[in-house]
Amino acid sequence: MSSPEEYMLPCLSKTLIGVDCMGCGIQRSVALIIQGDLIAAFYMYPAIFTLILLFGFIGLNYFKNYKFAGKVIIPLAIINVVIIVGNFILKTFIN
Repeated sequence: MSSPEEYMLPCLSKTLIGVDCMGCGIQRSVALIIQGDLIAAFYMYPAIFTLILLFGFIGLNYFKNYKFAGKVIIPLAIINVVIIVGNFILKTFIN
C-alpha cells in the first residue's frame, strides 16, 4: 500500500533554493487531518484550521449570498495572513 506522501507535490522553493515557502506543510497538514491527527496537523501548519474556516465560509457564501460576508471574510483573511507570515518568520529565522 502506498503512502499519501508519494502523491504530494514537492515545494518548488525548497527544491530550488532550499528555503521553505509560506505554504510548506499544508499538504501534509491536510493529510494529517484526513488521518484524524488534528494536533499534528496544527503543528505541521498552524493556519490550517482558520484556512478551512475561511474557504468553507467563502464556499458557503458562493451558494447563499450573505450580506455580512465581507465582515467575516476580511477579518478571517487578515488572521490567516498574520498566522502564515508569523509561522514563516518563526520557522525561517528563529528555529
